[in-house]
Amino acid sequence: MKRIGLLSDTHGFLHPKLENFFKDCDEIWHAGDIGSLIVSDTIGVQKYLRAVHGNIDDHRVRIEFPAVQFFECEGLKVLMMHIGGYPGNYSPEAKEAIQKYKPGLFIAGHSHILKVIYDKKNDLLHMNPGAAGTAGIHHLITALRFTIDDGKPTALEILEIPR
Repeated sequence: MKRIGLLSDTHGFLHPKLENFFKDCDEIWHAGDIGSLIVSDTIGVQKYLRAVHGNIDDHRVRIEFPAVQFFECEGLKVLMMHIGGYPGNYSPEAKEAIQKYKPGLFIAGHSHILKVIYDKKNDLLHMNPGAAGTAGIHHLITALRFTIDDGKPTALEILEIPR
């Protein structure tokens, strides 16, 4: 069993309340638009970090983090990319990767809109944690926390902070 903290679109800003929200997590996953290696270094000092780069990330972040990550965690196949879309409206790259890897959990960011949706067609759970930074159209800073136990995500919790 692992506790996972999930965020995206920090755009170079880490809200102080995120540290407390993620304090009991074993790993932190960042779905892109990190904004600065200072953000990833800060997270990485405290927890094991898995991340992908996003469309606003500079060459330093792109060297450090790939565009796509596929991995297994506690028996769950996880696919993470920054621009992925949603069930029924995936990006072409996401469609191709979902068909190739057949994940049980697909994570994307980019939209700044928190959504968790079961995709019946591809038999996967889609998560977009919204935006944890202050840049963008969103009115709430959001992040997710959940547990992966025996190949299944459970105990999902949402953090919402007014901007």
